[in-house]
Amino acid sequence: MTVSTTQAALVLEDGKVFRGAAFGATGATLGEVVFCTGMTGYQETLTDPSYHRQIVVATAPQIGNTGWNDEDDESGRIWVAGYVVRDPARVPSNWRSRRGLGDALAEQGIVGISGVDTRTVTRHIRERGAMRGGVFSGDALGTTDEMVERVLAAPEMAGADLAGEVTAEETYVVPSAGETRFRVAALDVGIKTNTPRMMAQRGIETHVLPANASIDDVLALEPDGFFLANGPGDPATTDGPMSLTRSVLERRIPTFGICFGHQILGRALGLSTYKLRYGHRGINIPVIDVATGKVAITAQNHGFALAGEPGQRFDTPFGDAVISHYCPNDGCVEGVRALDVPAFSVQYHPEAAAGPHDAASLFDEFVGLMEGR
Repeated sequence: MTVSTTQAALVLEDGKVFRGAAFGATGATLGEVVFCTGMTGYQETLTDPSYHRQIVVATAPQIGNTGWNDEDDESGRIWVAGYVVRDPARVPSNWRSRRGLGDALAEQGIVGISGVDTRTVTRHIRERGAMRGGVFSGDALGTTDEMVERVLAAPEMAGADLAGEVTAEETYVVPSAGETRFRVAALDVGIKTNTPRMMAQRGIETHVLPANASIDDVLALEPDGFFLANGPGDPATTDGPMSLTRSVLERRIPTFGICFGHQILGRALGLSTYKLRYGHRGINIPVIDVATGKVAITAQNHGFALAGEPGQRFDTPFGDAVISHYCPNDGCVEGVRALDVPAFSVQYHPEAAAGPHDAASLFDEFVGLMEGR
């Protein structure tokens, strides 16, 4: 990869500017600026629909060492609004690589910037909170005031209804690997490729439904279980999926939610949500199981959370429920379990690729719910 000499700038809504060189496509892009602490798995991060309309800052100083392959995408495209790195690899080195990271970004029109002190950017976001920003390069560069004005005109993440922008247009099926033991209806509000793959390994045939699916669509499948996927945006905007989830719970269909789906289930159980100061994004975040005290190292990507306290029991329209997991870093709710209907959810990613895999057994727990139905 030839190192770009085209000037670029990362501009934050508070007027802070970080200068560097163009990386990927040249132009302008706007979004919420967040940081991701993963030292690996950048291809999975960039293709995760949960990062839709976000400019991701990679805290690891070297990015792109293993290039870009044709197997590890979590969806059919790159979803991030922009990418900010410090030191991109000039030459990728991996037997699976088919192109460089910068080439993949350019091919899909993703505007990025390199040569930035990403540690300083990260500390700024931790102190000031995630905020709107823009990456500008080439002819799109303007004066600081002009670029800040464009950033301030961009929509905020709070109140953003984005699930409909990333969902499948129509239902599709991912068959089980081997004998089919269960059929699951999965609501696609931003589902990742590895999720149906993990379920297929457990004999589950996954029917992936668009985000606007109705209870009739679900019941027509005669499913053994219902799955709520990850996704982008503000969970407070998910009245449709939340209403569908309540209809599913009324019929006592075993339900499992992750990330955005966890927040949808929490809302269906009567909890409220709020925006975190800078969110959890990375593959090294600890979570504690209240019941056992066991710690799992998890992958996460969320800027919103459910309101509640670790171990808190609360009434729902479907009986009692409990806050089952929390993050010791900040007390954030990481899991919810209904006690009188077969439903549970976690804020983290048991399907995480490139890992960690501490939470993969949650798919087995979902199977257990369906077996016991």
